[in-house]
Amino acid sequence: MTITSHAFLKGELHRLKTYERPKAAKAIEIARAHGDLSENAEYDAAKEAQGMLEARIRDLEGKMATAQPVDISKLSGEKVVFGANVLLSDVDSGEERRITIVGEDEADAANGFVSYNSPLARAVIGKLVDDVAKVRLPNGTKEYEILEVSFGYETPSE
Repeated sequence: MTITSHAFLKGELHRLKTYERPKAAKAIEIARAHGDLSENAEYDAAKEAQGMLEARIRDLEGKMATAQPVDISKLSGEKVVFGANVLLSDVDSGEERRITIVGEDEADAANGFVSYNSPLARAVIGKLVDDVAKVRLPNGTKEYEILEVSFGYETPSE
């Protein structure tokens, strides 16, 4: 993951533990005060919310424990790797598309941020400018020519 994503997830984890966890405990306490727990929908809902919160905290802790944050502003080279900004041209239509290869938590394909696990990213990683990457999709194969590879914090739509 990029250092930007790492910092965001670290902030989210802090917020969940510091603010949301006590809030969930308070909601359970209030619901418990309403009487018989066997027929208390508010209590059930509060416990369910607490369970989902704890699952998210465990998920984030796992990601943070195994993360290797990458400062993409310090990357360089001509080969497509994680963090690269890549200008692609559809071989058939000539339509150009700019993508940035990012971690799964940062992926937003509609805005050009493509997960390194996506078929498109897997097809272009390791390629150089002027190489053609074949992407296997459910409805067939698509070919993209790599027009440009750059690094840094630019927005894919630039």
